[in-house]
Amino acid sequence: MEMILVKSRAISHIGYDSNTKQMKITFKQGRTYDYCGVPQNIFDGFLNASSIGRYYDNYIKDNYNCY
Repeated sequence: MEMILVKSRAISHIGYDSNTKQMKITFKQGRTYDYCGVPQNIFDGFLNASSIGRYYDNYIKDNYNCY
């Protein structure tokens, strides 16, 4: 999965696999987390958000957990 550098105070990279609907988020503190069942439009919105952190808080955090 290609990881894309983003401008954010808390997040450094995001990646997405449209075949598996899996997303990875790497935070600036160094940890990478997996998110499952993420629709393409959520990833696209995240990638293009004016505030990556706010979008994460509103649409991704506590959603799309991998079990």
